[in-house]
Amino acid sequence: MYKLYTRPGSGGFVVEAALALAGASFDQIDVPKTDKPDEAFLAISPLNQVPVLTLPDGRSMTESAAICILLAERHPQANLAPAADIPARADFLRWMAFMSSVLYPAILRFYYAPRYTADADGAKAVKQAAVAEMDRGFAVVDAALRGRDWLAGDQLSLADIYLVMLVAWHPDVDKARSALPNIERLWSELRRHPLLRKLNTSHEMWPA
Repeated sequence: MYKLYTRPGSGGFVVEAALALAGASFDQIDVPKTDKPDEAFLAISPLNQVPVLTLPDGRSMTESAAICILLAERHPQANLAPAADIPARADFLRWMAFMSSVLYPAILRFYYAPRYTADADGAKAVKQAAVAEMDRGFAVVDAALRGRDWLAGDQLSLADIYLVMLVAWHPDVDKARSALPNIERLWSELRRHPLLRKLNTSHEMWPA
């Protein structure tokens, strides 16, 4: 059985969705947000971050995008991602890597700006640059969705859920929804998805 370390409003949202869509049994452990974490948790998450997924064989892994890719591979019957032997797989891997390396770090720089500057007065500039990077990255994804229902292939994948999780964290989400019509169209569809509506009650990613 899997074991998921998470907390409301975190990247655990997409991992919970993946496990639920796969029909996989898992124990959920909510990890309090604290600067003095339990040493046992640091042993599996050295940066004191969630989510962490402990696999049935006892190994643990971090990084929500990597966890999603692994779960898609381990549960192919759930169609969490395009199969490895079809062209859409390249799109899935591309966008998962893009979002985790461009969008997610920009979001972290905005919400944890003091970590990214040694200047006591530099947090404002870090935040401004982070929003600019977010907007640039989301615009790239929005353009990729033009004329498409989904990011990868012809059906919902974890890349789509990962995307709407990230855009929900935009500091000016109303502006983002207006500026990113293709992402908003996808997000509107997923806000009606029964599983994501259920997860949203605990994570409060967007207004019900």
